[in-house]
Amino acid sequence: MANLQTAFDPRARGYHAVYRENSVNRCPGCGRSHWLIGRMLAECGFCATALPLSESYQRGSVAMFHSRGGSGSRLAA
Repeated sequence: MANLQTAFDPRARGYHAVYRENSVNRCPGCGRSHWLIGRMLAECGFCATALPLSESYQRGSVAMFHSRGGSGSRLAA
């Protein structure tokens, strides 16, 4: 069993794609560089691949996502 403190350490888990401000960001899905920037995520303008913003990790903010649908609702892919 892994140590609980290192289990959630982002530096210990390896490669993690993030959107970095002030640099050229290529989409890992299609290779293009047109992004729609939000508060916590950047979304590729061509293929809709979403990446978290690297600044959100540096600030220490935690994002929680909740579904408003019922327990049997299906999400569009």
